[in-house]
This record gives sequence, C-alpha cells and structure tokens, in this order.
Amino acid sequence: MQPVFDGHNDVLLRLWNHAAKGIDPVAEFIDGPTALGIKGAERGHIDRARARAGGLIGGLCAIYISSGDLDFAAPDESGRYATPLAAPLERRPSLDVALEMMAIALRIDRAGGWSICRGSTDIAAAASAGSFAAVLHMEGCEPLDADLSALETFHAAGLRSLGPVWSRPNIFGHGVPFAYPMSPDTGPGLTDAGRRLVAACNRLGILIDLAHITEKGFWDVAGLTDQPLVVSHSNAHAVTPAARNLTDRQLDALRESNGLVGLNFAVAMLRPDGREDADTPISDMIRHIDHLVDRVGIDGVAIGSDFDGATVPAGIGDAAGLQKLVEGLRNAGYGREDLAKICRDNWLRVLASAWREAAAA
Repeated sequence: MQPVFDGHNDVLLRLWNHAAKGIDPVAEFIDGPTALGIKGAERGHIDRARARAGGLIGGLCAIYISSGDLDFAAPDESGRYATPLAAPLERRPSLDVALEMMAIALRIDRAGGWSICRGSTDIAAAASAGSFAAVLHMEGCEPLDADLSALETFHAAGLRSLGPVWSRPNIFGHGVPFAYPMSPDTGPGLTDAGRRLVAACNRLGILIDLAHITEKGFWDVAGLTDQPLVVSHSNAHAVTPAARNLTDRQLDALRESNGLVGLNFAVAMLRPDGREDADTPISDMIRHIDHLVDRVGIDGVAIGSDFDGATVPAGIGDAAGLQKLVEGLRNAGYGREDLAKICRDNWLRVLASAWREAAAA
C-alpha cells in the first residue's frame, strides 16, 4: 500500500458541525460515524479506520469558518456558472469557532486518535507509531486580528499552515469566486495587513497556502515570501477553466520556487465541463496530474483531496478509496519513486522547507 499524506481536508468542520448536534467528535473520528449511527452523506470522508484502509497517514486539517449563507449558483444550459463571493465574516464569532475547532483537534490528540504534528520529526514519529499525523491549518484568516497577536497564540497551540483567504474578502486579501469558465484574475490582491501576515509567517515558519486567493494575491505573495509557493488543493486551469484552478503561468512559478500544488478531488474542478457530478472518472484526476507534472515537475505535484469539503469522484468515495487513485496512476505509467513523491514525499519536503527544517526520512 502506498502511504498518502494529504494537503487539505475539512474533517474538523464536519466534526464541529456534528458536535453542535450533540455528537462526540472524538468518538466520531476514532470509532467512526457508523458506530455512532451516522448515515448517508453525513458520514463524510475521513475517520481513523477509513484513513488506515486507504493508506492515509496524515494531512493538513483545516480550521475553516463556513459561510453558511453562500448559495452556489446552478450551471446554465452551456454549463456556465458564477457564484458571487461570500460576504465577509466578523472576526469575534470567527475566532470563537476557530478555538472550538482547535479544542476538538487537541481532544482527539489527547485521546490518541491522531497526533498533532508541529514539525517533521513529529510526522515521522506519528508514521512510525501508526498514528494519523495531523498538521493544523487555517483556511481563511478571519479569526486573526490585523496586528496578528492571535497568530502567535495559534502558532503556540500548533498551527503550522494557513491560507490568508477563502473565497471571500477579508482584512488580508481577496478570494476567487466559484465560477466556470473564469480566470483566477478576479480582483485585488493583498492588503497591507496581508503583507504583514506574509512577513509573520516567514518569521514564524508557518506555511503560506495560496489556494482560494486571486491571481493578483498569488503574485503579491510570490514577491514577498521566502518560502516555496504552495497551493494545497487546486488543479490545472488549462484542463478545467474554473476560477479556483491555476493557470500555466502560476504553475510555472511554483516550479521556479520549488513549490507544490495538491490535486483537488472536487469534481467541479476536475471535469472538463466543470459540472458537480460525482460520476467523474479517475481518468479526469490523472489528466490533471499529467498536466501538473508537465508544468511543475514530478517534485512539485501532490495530493490535496478536500475530503469533507467537496463532492469527490464516486470511484474514490472517501479516504478508504485513495489506493484506487494510486492504482490509476500506476497504470498510467507512474513508477514507484514517482508515486512516493506525489503521494507523500513532496508534501514532507515542502513542509520542512517552510518550517526551516531538514525533511524527515
């Protein structure tokens, strides 16, 4: 079985939502939703058993504040759609939710359900112990204040990665909408607070994730950061021209910085027609990986599933189905070393670089 380290999931959002309904999030992750009587789509994509079944050894677990009022636009007859940007969120309620999600993560860690990893040696130790290596990530920095004092606290608690924006504006910058077909060049870039955030991440060794940011914001970060450029869960705009996908010029910049892009399993970002249809073949995933490898190189392509945050191909289903993608890549001609890089090693290299460490073996 090929071990997989995944660059993005929303399992904490699912657990937080279920906790509001009285479901124990620790038991749900450790014992599985089926054991608690959770059925259907609410089972989500990740728990300890399904991660082990699919070879998922760890990943970046997002602290994400949902825009509950966002109404995704339906495609027209030609398949076009354009969902307006979500409205900005208030900081204090966002901070409350972020702290609640952080508490869930810490409770799972204390219960032995996973290991919160703050560095490469922690990831290696978790892998040796057979524990899920959870790296805490903040997707959209609405919980942070402009003077970044809260960032220091989150970092001390284990935060090691963040994306300045989700698909909405905040005090740090602007996100791209969910739209097809559309360029990612949809609005302004970083604010002055966003520039200070990049500098603080460079100083603290927090990975900067450029998923969801406008193309202008992408280039702003590229001009400021001393880290490799990383986009945790996105695909090739040349294959699927959704606003959330990356242009070839952006992909070339990732290659020049020794950066990385993680393949997003969201079907609307995989299918050439951009439709939200789970009947999406694994060959569409491989088509994107082929293009990404061609532009970024085999050392710069990884996995960023978006499990628990997106509709994924039915052939994958959930974390237990990850080896089906591995098998498809193997059948497409990717060798053992290539698969190790795409599935795990590239993420470990980039995280170690952002954290200013030597990569764990």
